[in-house]
Amino acid sequence: MQGLPGCVESFSPASVDGRTGSFDQALPRMGAVSRGDVQGEAGPFVEGYAPDYASHYGRREEGLKVGYGEGLSSRRGKGENKSMGRERGMGADGPVEPGDARRHGNDPDAVRLNEGDAGAGMRTEGDGPRAGRDLREQRDQAGSGAGGRDADGWNLPTKYLPGVESRDLPEPLSLRKIVGASVIILATALGSGELIIWPYITSQVGIGLLWLAMVGFTMQYFLNMEIERYTLATGETAVTGFTRFWKPWGMIFVLGAILPNAWPGWATGGATLLSYVFGLAEGAVPVLAAIALVAFALALTLSPVVYQVLEKIQMVLVAVIVVFLVMAIVVATDLGVWTGIVTQAPSGVANFPSFLGQLGIATLLGAIAFAGAGGANNLTQSNYVRDKGLAMGQRMPKVVSPITGEEEARASLGYTFPTTEENMRRWRGWWKVANQEQILVFYIIGVLTLIGLSVLTFTALGRETGVEGDFTFLQRVAAGLGDRIGTWFQYFYLIAGTVILFSTSLGVMDYVARLTASELKVSYFRRSERVTESRIYFAAAWLIAILGSLILLAGFQQPLVLLIISASGGGVVMALYSVMLIVLNTRALPQPIRLKGWRLYVMAVTAVFFLFFSVLLVYDVFMTNLLGG
Repeated sequence: MQGLPGCVESFSPASVDGRTGSFDQALPRMGAVSRGDVQGEAGPFVEGYAPDYASHYGRREEGLKVGYGEGLSSRRGKGENKSMGRERGMGADGPVEPGDARRHGNDPDAVRLNEGDAGAGMRTEGDGPRAGRDLREQRDQAGSGAGGRDADGWNLPTKYLPGVESRDLPEPLSLRKIVGASVIILATALGSGELIIWPYITSQVGIGLLWLAMVGFTMQYFLNMEIERYTLATGETAVTGFTRFWKPWGMIFVLGAILPNAWPGWATGGATLLSYVFGLAEGAVPVLAAIALVAFALALTLSPVVYQVLEKIQMVLVAVIVVFLVMAIVVATDLGVWTGIVTQAPSGVANFPSFLGQLGIATLLGAIAFAGAGGANNLTQSNYVRDKGLAMGQRMPKVVSPITGEEEARASLGYTFPTTEENMRRWRGWWKVANQEQILVFYIIGVLTLIGLSVLTFTALGRETGVEGDFTFLQRVAAGLGDRIGTWFQYFYLIAGTVILFSTSLGVMDYVARLTASELKVSYFRRSERVTESRIYFAAAWLIAILGSLILLAGFQQPLVLLIISASGGGVVMALYSVMLIVLNTRALPQPIRLKGWRLYVMAVTAVFFLFFSVLLVYDVFMTNLLGG
């Protein structure tokens, strides 16, 4: 209420005492008012409970309808109250003079929102209409500050971001309705580890090391589920959760997405394979890649709801890839190669030190890390399950086109839920179906695709050392398959490779823009109604497309420093967020849903691996490329 500085403007029952909404229990927490200030002869301060009420800004909010002009009765008595109201024109929106406020024990200069409000814990009353926006963003959660857990065990830090309110979890959906939440991250993963890195490794050392790819995929499955855990519970992205502990985390992970993908490599790769198909000159590659980048930006930014269109596109592309792979396995591969995955695994373990020396630390350990998505890409699984509408994600705003969609200005700050028996039943349903979807789409299809493409490569080339692991390597694989099966299959492979690389390029553009938009809005523009998450996404996607096209058309070569960042940056980013996921999901969430038990041990091993991997990789890459060691 603008007219009562020092009091809580509005609140929901959940923000008062966690569940019951008892106003009496709220009084000790309000601090700035006493019961005598709240209810006197003139009538009750709280006029009544209602699902919605009209606040003094004319907006509908959840909570209690708070009366002021007639309801406030001070210790001065009924008559003086009426006189004061008439003289000042006090109605529901009427002001209070500073002296009167102080005589009632209220601070006229500040309104306390919650125990851990965005740093200082106070907001000045002089903000005027902005207070309504602040209130929507800085929703109270009693006891949820940095100092301790609330009654349900939630402990979302509020030093850098506002507290949140409590809502019930939505009812869980069936697996059939949520399949697709992992298809985008799968499509993005196919172009790196599945198509290039692991088939290249197989051509160098044989199929005895493919078990390591399964180790990499397994670690990424657990990483993805911990990323999903926080979003399912709160609706916030994992990076927003990290930002609650330390504000720079948001920009660190945004840079971790941008820097390794600053060069439009995947679009260039898809255009290169397409030039092989049609026999085009090398000069056509930059033009084709630029056309692809612009087409991707148009598809993403003209979609009414970006996620829905992106999911449909990637599902079609993944379906094409799977059909190709099934046909290729039947037509082109030998049973002996498949059985060798198992029979040659022991020798792969025994010869691991020599393989490490042959391939190099960067290639081998990088392949383990990027068996799957890798780098900052995994973090956007939060955004995908949120936009898919899983659990608390149903309550969050979606990224839409500023041109064709209906935007929401609010930042993606989430909710908690009371740990009642009913909500825990819903949580178990969501957790079960989310795990099933991730195992089916990301893990099973991803592993089978990686192994299938590696076996196909080994069938075509056998062990062929000394080959460069770039896009010309794929041309050699296509030629080998053409010699073995026929020319038609050579072109079939090149077309499938083009689809894979373009799907990766589309996914990379989306995830970089999505991660950037989400974290900039939450951390730096959450009070702005003009700078929305959708508009930041729109700008970021077009910036990627335009700058990438200009770089390609100008004929620039990728600088050495970007090669180094691309090779080592993803592993460092994974090391950082694997540790932060453990911190987030053990400290911020209540005991019934937090990370614990055997999953905690798996996450600890994963974090240690990526820390070790990132140190070795950075050392190897920088020593080799910068110091010549």
